[in-house]
Amino acid sequence: MQKFAIRLLTLAMLSLTLAAAPVVTAVYAAPDNDPPPPPPKGKKKSEIRPNVEQAAFENGYHAAYATIYDRHDYANAIEQLKALHRDDTAAVANLIGYSYRKLGDYKLSQVWYERALKADPNHVKTWQYYGLWQVEQGNRDQAQYHLNRIAQLAGTSSEEYRSLAAALEKPPGTGLVY
Repeated sequence: MQKFAIRLLTLAMLSLTLAAAPVVTAVYAAPDNDPPPPPPKGKKKSEIRPNVEQAAFENGYHAAYATIYDRHDYANAIEQLKALHRDDTAAVANLIGYSYRKLGDYKLSQVWYERALKADPNHVKTWQYYGLWQVEQGNRDQAQYHLNRIAQLAGTSSEEYRSLAAALEKPPGTGLVY
């Protein structure tokens, strides 16, 4: 009888633990469909050998993009993006920030998001991803600021706005993953 009571108590405690655990809902940010960043600073598009430098960059950018969104291999994507030597552009810096966030390195992710916004304060995808970062960190007021910025830049019907708005509609502490 005593063994049965111990088993029953253990089962009850496990049930309570599972019932109290937050529900994890997976919500993924949409991929960055922005065109590749412009040529390096100081060079006009006409000065770049389009069949060599720009094509190599675009191929590398698209390969890194696939590494992120198709294979979810964020560490390799960071290496690929940094090897492009254009991490001072918003699109590249944003993807590096996104990759660090997916790896759980929030401090480095923040550095790269801020670098992207410094390069282009109107880069909507960075406002979205950085807003999702804010939600994950529990900074809902800051995330709302990011949402308002997206509304100004792209409107309230944009995919970026809808994604961040949906994240903000969820109650705090529900274990959301973006």
